[in-house]
Amino acid sequence: MIEVKELVKSFGDVTVLKGITTTFETGKTNLIIGQSGSGKTVLLKSLLGIHKPDSGKILYDGRAYWDLNEDEKRDLRTEIGMVFQGSALFDSMTVAQNVAFPLRMFSTKTQGEIKDRVDQVLQRVNLIDAHKKMPSEISGGMQKRVAIARAIVNNPKYLFCDEPNSGLDPKTSTVIDNLIQEITKEYNITTVINTHDMNSVMEIGEKIVFLKEGVLAWEGTKKEIFKTDNEAIVDFVYSSNLFKKVRKAQRREDKDADAEL
Repeated sequence: MIEVKELVKSFGDVTVLKGITTTFETGKTNLIIGQSGSGKTVLLKSLLGIHKPDSGKILYDGRAYWDLNEDEKRDLRTEIGMVFQGSALFDSMTVAQNVAFPLRMFSTKTQGEIKDRVDQVLQRVNLIDAHKKMPSEISGGMQKRVAIARAIVNNPKYLFCDEPNSGLDPKTSTVIDNLIQEITKEYNITTVINTHDMNSVMEIGEKIVFLKEGVLAWEGTKKEIFKTDNEAIVDFVYSSNLFKKVRKAQRREDKDADAEL
């Protein structure tokens, strides 16, 4: 679990995060959404320890990151996995070498143990025969799966994903969403996803944090989005005519179900 308490972050005279308080739950896919400039990327980078807050606390299972000494911070960072926007694979390394990189950097595993672990995670993301391929030789969806494999190879407690569906077609995006959710459940990870993809919100939004102009304007689940009358979240999520129709149909279905009771 990651707890955020009264988090404030400014750059110069501009306050980007204005007293954010929320919880990212273990074993669930926690999504951060909001318009460009809402503060969601700054929040993600603050959670990762890239931005030091002006005030407030970020607690990783009770551990306040900025109160730790350097050794404790390093140990905590080894518990974090990251899926970058665009995958961020090393072009000069094979798929297997990319996945093995965190183990070589942050573990004391032997060469044989590293190979076994790489085999395990590549099998988990359905890339059994891709070990020797270069990133340029595989599709965008496969690159995302390699990025996920690399992110979980060290058995992280916390998984962060920055726009994991960026550049993918809708079908492949759904595959990636489902894979992230499955891994979150299997390994009981605290997963935080920064996204603008409303399909992801509707598919895997077990906990949704909506930011508007640096303020936490709404939080809830994908089911609660259909029922909320919060104008800010409704305007953001249902900006397209398609999603407006989906919401209308869902609310009608819920109303009919309540009437039967």
